[in-house]
Amino acid sequence: AVFNSLNHDMTLTEFKFIWYMEYSHRMWGRVVGLAYIVPAAYFWRKGWLSRPMKGCVLALCGLVCFQGLLGWYMVKSGLEEKPDSYDIPRVSQYRLAAHLGSALVLYSASLWTGLSLLLPRHKLPESHQLLRLRQFAHGTTALIFLTALSGAFVAGLDAGLVYNSFPKMGERWIPDDLLAFSPMLRNIFENPTTVQFDHRILGISSVTAVTALYLFSRKIPLPRRTRMAVTSLLAVAYMQ
Repeated sequence: AVFNSLNHDMTLTEFKFIWYMEYSHRMWGRVVGLAYIVPAAYFWRKGWLSRPMKGCVLALCGLVCFQGLLGWYMVKSGLEEKPDSYDIPRVSQYRLAAHLGSALVLYSASLWTGLSLLLPRHKLPESHQLLRLRQFAHGTTALIFLTALSGAFVAGLDAGLVYNSFPKMGERWIPDDLLAFSPMLRNIFENPTTVQFDHRILGISSVTAVTALYLFSRKIPLPRRTRMAVTSLLAVAYMQ
C-alpha cells in the first residue's frame, strides 16, 4: 500500500537503505535486551543482588521486553490497510508516542539506578529552598517528558511540514485551523496544526523552566556535582 500510493518510483537501492535502517534498529534493540537480561541473570545466580536490587532488575528487564513489544505493535499499525482511508499510510501517532515514552522511562530508570549505585547520595540539610528546588526539578522533568511525547505526535502526523516559519505560524501567531476538528479534544492528538502549535509552546515552556531552574539553583549553596548537573541541563536545553 505504501509503495503504490507514496513510493512507486523508489529504486531497489533506496529501498535497501530504509530496510537496513529498520533492520539495524531492531537488531540494536535486541542487543540492548541481551545487555540487560544476560548480566542480570549472571549477577542473580552469583548472589550479588540485594533484595531491593532484584526488584529493580526485574522491573528494568520487564520494561525492556515491553519496549520491544510496543515497537512491534507500533510498526504493525503502519502495515494495516484501511479501505476507507485515502491518507498516506503511516504508523499510529499514539503508538509512536507510547514507544518513545517507554524508551525514555527505561533510559531514565537505568541511568538513575546506575548513578545511585556509582555515586553516594549527598547528605544535605533539608532546607525549604532545597525542597523547592527538588520540586521544581521534578516539575521540569515532567514538562520535558511531555514535550518529547508531543514531538512523537509531530513525527507521527508529519506535522512539522504544515508550517515552517518561527515564531509565527505562517502569517499568524495563532493559526485559523487550530481547532478545526470536532470534538475539540481530537485536535490535540490528530490535528497536525494543533500538534505542531502545542509542541512549540511546550518546547518554549521547557527552555523557560530549565532557565528558571538554573537561576533558582544559583541562590542555593549546592555541591559541585549538583551545580555541574544543573549547568549541563541548561547547556543541553539551549543546544536542543
